[in-house]
Amino acid sequence: MDRENIKQTNQTPEFQHYTVMANEAVDALNCEPGKIYVDATLGGGGHSELILKKIQPDGKLISFDIDNDAIAYAKNRLKNYKNITIVKESYTNIKKVLEDLGIKEITGGIVFDLGASYHQLTKQERGFSFMKDAPLDMRFNQDSDFSAYDVVNSYNEEDLIRIISEYGEEKFTKRIVKNIINYRNTKNIATTGELAEIIKKSVPHTNSKIHPATRVFQAIRIEVNQELQNIKNTLNEVLPLLSIGAIISVISFHSLEDRLVKQCFKYYSAKCRCKPNEPVCHCKPPMLELINKKPILATELETKENPPSRSAKLRVAKKISSWENEID
Repeated sequence: MDRENIKQTNQTPEFQHYTVMANEAVDALNCEPGKIYVDATLGGGGHSELILKKIQPDGKLISFDIDNDAIAYAKNRLKNYKNITIVKESYTNIKKVLEDLGIKEITGGIVFDLGASYHQLTKQERGFSFMKDAPLDMRFNQDSDFSAYDVVNSYNEEDLIRIISEYGEEKFTKRIVKNIINYRNTKNIATTGELAEIIKKSVPHTNSKIHPATRVFQAIRIEVNQELQNIKNTLNEVLPLLSIGAIISVISFHSLEDRLVKQCFKYYSAKCRCKPNEPVCHCKPPMLELINKKPILATELETKENPPSRSAKLRVAKKISSWENEID
């Protein structure tokens, strides 16, 4: 999502906005007036505003987010635009929301800016960060009943090992999980500070600039918000909604996200998807055309202005055919 900085003005948090790869992601959509576009991850509204500027006077934009803070900020930022609909829903519900709005196809394109925003990661009470002691939370959707507290305190040893090794790619997973289990046998782990300290004591000391809790916190956040499964499911569900010629533009921020996007685009752009032992190919023609075979990276200037953009990767594809039964 958009990476925002926060400053204090009369004790009220204010987003100070930096939209990652703004021009690259939006320019890739080839925005035109009269067409329908979707911003699947509204954030602070940076990508949405650029799209709106390009689709005046009669284009239409539907923007999705589940974060109350982001929606409040974006609504104020975009208040002068009349052709935007902001929906408090996860991008996983794009199909249903568009149906409810009477929209059958995304005629222009869709942009995804995946992951957690800087605002979410740094707002203390959201419990995403190991740098500030706060209740274990990590929910993108503040209305959800399931949080990091539930993962850390109720998951069994096997499940904790699975998510931390798979989503965090942490090599000291078993040692960390063993110490989490031992600690919670005495009392529940209630705060980010407690969890970070357990992790810190579980791994060898190094001179690395990366905090030892980084990968574990990432893994728990992904589990709480079902990020990877949501990305995979949504990409498959969105493709049939695109008109021929419409563009899908996706920014990801870590390798697990990018891998899913890459695999999806590769599958639907392939001329043949047969299994190796099938003697005759009966594959449908490619649904997608890759606009860039390798991911587009942020410019050197952008990474200097906004260091988190160093990890951003943009992949873009165009829909070139529809399948009779759409996604198999």
